[in-house]
Amino acid sequence: MSRPVDVGELRVGGYMMIEGEPCRIVDIAKSKPGKHGSAKARIVAIGVFDGQKRQFVKPVDLGAEVPLIDKRPGQVFAINPTGVQIMDLETYEYLDAPFPDEPELKAKLASGAEIEYWKILGKVKIVRVK
Repeated sequence: MSRPVDVGELRVGGYMMIEGEPCRIVDIAKSKPGKHGSAKARIVAIGVFDGQKRQFVKPVDLGAEVPLIDKRPGQVFAINPTGVQIMDLETYEYLDAPFPDEPELKAKLASGAEIEYWKILGKVKIVRVK
């Protein structure tokens, strides 16, 4: 799920959807309005799940989509060859998550470890080990 906002309201460190992928904004450059139209914003962002750098240019008064990020506590239930099985500490439901990309985070994962994970658009990402 996502919500609409104006491009001019986006800030560095925030999140937005680019090409259907949730991305974290790393740079915004805004131009002044001129003779040939309204002010434009050039946004550079990095994909949350794939780490790919994306950029686009849009007028600041047009809309953009911001993903709704559900930050939740969990506990590692089991480590499988394909990923990690997590139990949510609030709803006690089980989910499967892929291994995190960061090697130091992956090394800290053990059965029974408490973690924080994000659910974005039906995908799960392990963010940190507590």
